[in-house]
Amino acid sequence: MKQDILSLDNKNVGSIELNESIFGLEVRADILQRVVRWQLARMQAGTHKTKGRSEVALSPSKPFKQKGSGNARQGSRKGTQFRKGGIVFGPVVRDHSHDLTKKFRQLGLKIALSSKAKEGNLVVIDEAKLSSPKTKDLQAKLNVCGFNNCLFIDGKEVDINFALASRNIAGIDVLPTIGANVYDILKKDKLVLTKDAVNCLEERLK
Repeated sequence: MKQDILSLDNKNVGSIELNESIFGLEVRADILQRVVRWQLARMQAGTHKTKGRSEVALSPSKPFKQKGSGNARQGSRKGTQFRKGGIVFGPVVRDHSHDLTKKFRQLGLKIALSSKAKEGNLVVIDEAKLSSPKTKDLQAKLNVCGFNNCLFIDGKEVDINFALASRNIAGIDVLPTIGANVYDILKKDKLVLTKDAVNCLEERLK
């Protein structure tokens, strides 16, 4: 499939042939959902924690004598029925991530790219580079192109001036090819790839 190449000045500077096996697949929402769930599960910290009765800092001695008080017998103040006592079945530190095969993750990335192409929200530019790291200059170029909520994916490395200039612009994210992922692609309205990014993605996903 053929795609026009634009410059950051919104001028047509040529065209590029996109691999149908990467950018022309049928969109499968079930596969995208599984990959996004896998990503979000890996991002979840899992550091929630409460103390059980063996961990609370209370005296292990009996709170009152065994008999004669009229109260039910108690072994210590650490019991869950007491104020500041241990928690039963509370959350513990754990890993929320689960396995997903590399082949399936690659398929999910291909489908995410294909979904943007089918929606008409895939844009290819010649390069994402600036002569100086000025946010004002980049914002002017983005306004000309109509980019306000998009993800830029560059080649193996991101131009430092472009990365610095984009940091203060809401709705604009920049990633190298190695960081391309399903969640970030679907989260944005438009996906903007450089020519280097297209070549690197096709090499990575072939």
